[in-house]
This record gives sequence, structure tokens and C-alpha cells, in this order.
Amino acid sequence: MLQQLLLVSVLTMLIHTSETLSYAIRFAGVRTGKLAVSMTLSGMIVLVSRTSNMVQGVMVGKMIDYAKIHAEFPLERYFRVIIGSASIGTVLAMLLFPSVVFLAGRMISHLEVTGSVPKLLFSVSFSKLKHAKSHLRKPTFRMLKSLRIYDVPKRLLILNCVVTSIYTVGVLAALYASFTAVSGTAASQSSGLINGIATIIMTVLIDPQIALLTDRALRNDQDQRLLGKVYGLMMMSRCAGTLLGQLIFLPAAAWVEWLTHVL
Repeated sequence: MLQQLLLVSVLTMLIHTSETLSYAIRFAGVRTGKLAVSMTLSGMIVLVSRTSNMVQGVMVGKMIDYAKIHAEFPLERYFRVIIGSASIGTVLAMLLFPSVVFLAGRMISHLEVTGSVPKLLFSVSFSKLKHAKSHLRKPTFRMLKSLRIYDVPKRLLILNCVVTSIYTVGVLAALYASFTAVSGTAASQSSGLINGIATIIMTVLIDPQIALLTDRALRNDQDQRLLGKVYGLMMMSRCAGTLLGQLIFLPAAAWVEWLTHVL
């Protein structure tokens, strides 16, 4: 099972890295003035991560099947390691953010020339990959120092932290409840009860505010600099959300278990 844990942890890390780096692609779209193209690219990344999430669920399901046969299996500890890998993935995305902004800007320009994503992928050559090293940017302390919360809505950061924590543990809490609950099958299908709350908060309270800030950034250079700070702080709040996921994991599993009894 250790090999299974390693695979799930790496997959979870990649999911959270790619989802967090969608901020970098959107920011590159604002800087190049091609927001619609960047939104398409970031949407593709999120789609890949959501698909990977389904694969993750299957692999975690095998752990639960194993735990049901072997009573000594430390299932909760394994789940906490998986949640911890989400934090590592978010931190990795924060370190890659400056480089991905530059690389995404180049991708958007090439996509305009090629006209389609398949052509863009086939146009990639070894020499171009070698040249990509020139676009790498190392995070500096000055970047971190510039991330002050003065003009950034604090409620936005708190909500993003809460939503991230819910998304981080949604599927895992439902699967863990399927192990502890009497009606295990019903609990395993109940991740939507948790993720649904996060989706509502994201759609109603977070996305519109980000959209407004992005629109202003397209019209004003000063707002563009603010948007960079917003994305930086949003990534930090995402990281805090993955850590908060460790705290709400068992309560979320208990809530799913209670709901399966009520419904």
C-alpha cells in the first residue's frame, strides 16, 4: 500500500500545482491583453486536474477496500499524508508562478500564430524547450515582501481559504465516511454534499470579485500590478486552505456520515 500512497500523493500534488498555476496563466493573459485565450488555456488545465481527481478517487477506493480487510491499516494517517501532498503542490506552484507567467505569455503568443492547441503542441521542438530555460524566473524575497493586504479584500482571501479546504477534503472525506459509516455506499457517493457548498461560495462570492479586478487590470496598469498581488495572496490563501483541510477532514467525514443517516 505504500506504493499506492506514493502514487496518490504525487497525483494530488500535481492536481493542486496545476490548479494553482491557472492563476499564472490568467495573469499572463492580462499582461498580454489576451485574456480570452488565457482563460481557455487555464480551463484546459483545470479540466485535466478534475479528470485526475476521478483517477485519484479510484486509487483511494482501493485503500479503503484494503483497510476493510486489514483492521490494523492506518487509513486516517494515509489520508492525512494525501492532504499534506496538496499543501506541497500549492507551495510548488507558488515557487513556479513567476516562471509560468512568462512561459504562459509565450504560449498565448504561439497559440495566436498556430490557431489551435493541437498545432501548438506539435510545433514544440527540442530547441524551443531548450530556449524555455531563458524564461525561468526565480522567486525573490522582494516579491514576497510586495504581497501586502492593504488594497486586497480580506474577505476574498478568507473565502478562498475556506473553499480550498473544502475542495481538498471533499472526495477524501466522503470516501473515509464510506469506511466508517454503516451505509458505506451512500457515503462514498456524497462528496457532492461537501463540494457543492464550495462551488456555491466560489460561483457567487469569489469568481465575480476576481472578474471585476481582472477587468480593471485590463484597463489600468496600476490595477494590473494590484492583480498580481491578488493572485499571489490567493495562492497563499489556497495554501492555508490545504492546511485547514487537515482540521476539517474528520468533521467533514462525520457530517457526510450524519447526512447519509438523515437522507
